[in-house]
Amino acid sequence: MKLIHFALLAGFTLISSCSILPKSEPFDVYRLPSAQSSTATSHGTPQRWSLRLNKPQASEALNSPNIAVIPQGDVIISYKASRWSDPAPVLLRNCLLDGFQRDGRVTLLSTDDSNFQADLELGGSLQAFQTEYQGTSASVVVRLDALLVRGADQRILASKRFEVRQPLSDVKVPAVVTGFGQATDQLTAQVVVWAVEQGQKLAPPARL
Repeated sequence: MKLIHFALLAGFTLISSCSILPKSEPFDVYRLPSAQSSTATSHGTPQRWSLRLNKPQASEALNSPNIAVIPQGDVIISYKASRWSDPAPVLLRNCLLDGFQRDGRVTLLSTDDSNFQADLELGGSLQAFQTEYQGTSASVVVRLDALLVRGADQRILASKRFEVRQPLSDVKVPAVVTGFGQATDQLTAQVVVWAVEQGQKLAPPARL
């Protein structure tokens, strides 16, 4: 009887302790918006070289679904009850993939989610993907140190820093998300132009 009584008490204690655990806070999940048309539009001669898009490296603060903000100084926090659908490096890589598809010149595209080998690889380091405040004004900042690498031996062939600052007139989260979309669209367009120009000069001759 004592054993049964002890077991019942233990069970009630477990149930009571579970009931007082804090509930997880609900949050909104945002996709990275784009103002660009999803229809591919060729901007020149189709290229015969292949390109693999790699997720850029990022700090722990950026390599997460948190929507980052720097309210002052060097303090980086995240918007409450709001998340990205994927970590920032994945969002940017996917946006770049869509940008190359819309541009239409590089048709042999893959990502680092597959094991396909490509003539060139585009990656780098995501240095900023956040909202930054300067006094009472705020801007979305996206900064990418891009690297173009030869697929056969991983030799770096070209590098360039890209940075876009998109001013915000509204600092509510939905408006901030729109600002991220605008900034990333601009950066994507710049990276696509640069990568295609570099690829035309650096890619190995097409195999017949």
